[in-house]
Amino acid sequence: MTTVPEVPDLLSPEFATDPYPAYRVLREQAPLHWHEATGSYVVSRYEDVRRAFKDEVFSTQNYGWQLEPVHGRTILQLDGREHSVRRALVAPAFRGRELRERFMPVIERNSRELIDAFRHQGRVDLVSQYATRFPINVIVDMLGLDRSDHDRFHHWYTAIISFLGNLSQDPRVREAGLRTHDELAAYLIPIIRRRREEPGDDLLSRLCLAEVDGTRMTDEEIKAFCSLLLAAGGETTDKALASLFANLVAHPEQLAAVRQDRSLIPRAFAESLRFTPPVQMIMRQPVQDVKIGGGTVPAGSTITCLIGAANRDPQRFADPDTFDLFRDELAETTSFSAAAEHLSFALGRHFCVGALLAEAEVRVGVNDLLDAMPDLRPAPGTTLVEQGLFTRGLRELPLEFTPPGRSPSPTPGA
Repeated sequence: MTTVPEVPDLLSPEFATDPYPAYRVLREQAPLHWHEATGSYVVSRYEDVRRAFKDEVFSTQNYGWQLEPVHGRTILQLDGREHSVRRALVAPAFRGRELRERFMPVIERNSRELIDAFRHQGRVDLVSQYATRFPINVIVDMLGLDRSDHDRFHHWYTAIISFLGNLSQDPRVREAGLRTHDELAAYLIPIIRRRREEPGDDLLSRLCLAEVDGTRMTDEEIKAFCSLLLAAGGETTDKALASLFANLVAHPEQLAAVRQDRSLIPRAFAESLRFTPPVQMIMRQPVQDVKIGGGTVPAGSTITCLIGAANRDPQRFADPDTFDLFRDELAETTSFSAAAEHLSFALGRHFCVGALLAEAEVRVGVNDLLDAMPDLRPAPGTTLVEQGLFTRGLRELPLEFTPPGRSPSPTPGA
């Protein structure tokens, strides 16, 4: 293990502006790097990050201090049978027939409503007017909560995400996150208790009634899962949607291909997750001393797994700094499963339970947006700025298009 002074610090302005050059140096010169400020060992190569996600020597005990203060105790902190049973309780709602028949109409309605608010304007900031709203609204509606609380949940979501990415330990961000924990509990627990007594046809009721091997989730476990769903389900889709459109607009020929053949949307989404992952890093904690990245990490230490670096490892992906939805490494049948090539949903037993929900939301959203904006193009003078460390995405994405009823401009790349 070495400490490389040439690598910009993870908390530095240089890293915040563009982490990818630093990722390259880490992969090449310091595949196991001690980062003093966060007190963690950093791994950046694809095989090392993949191993940290799949090998059971790497636990999620770090979530006890990282996530529990804002979410409560979630399934991410569990292992063994306790984890498998809790996961079995929640997973059915996010796959197969349940997702297709029960929740696709919710996804489609929310996408359409957001687009209707700007489709006649000829201009949209895709981040603030669509991407940050769409997945949160879907989750609120899936849970069967009051639609008038969309804005409240958006506020809670923003506070939770800020808390999770607060590696600099800003006290105001921490206080807002802890306050959200209490506010969300005060809001949800009474509703959960009512749903147990009078269940409906919504996700929250199903979580209340779900049972595996005689085990049901407690009120607190359901609340914690809803909090986790709000953050994880919102964050991945939120930032991924905007980044996907930014990547397509920057590659007009690929945008034209997707517009012509909508079956390419999942491939484009998978490549965007690889190229610009919304979650840039995930932490793990080994239960025993472990050799990785050319060195040894002591048991109980924190390992920061750089997804953004691993997804651009030239040992795994050809020409990794190029966005290419046609790349050979992508496999449509596995990109949203625990066998995915990219690492943006993690892997193994803690693979993102909502990956198929995110894929469904993006598939619906991209179809709807392409239909509503037949000649979408960047607004003049636009300079795209990404922000965030733990999670990373565009600050804004101003696009212009010809509103319905007017003659569209030629399709970019056509």
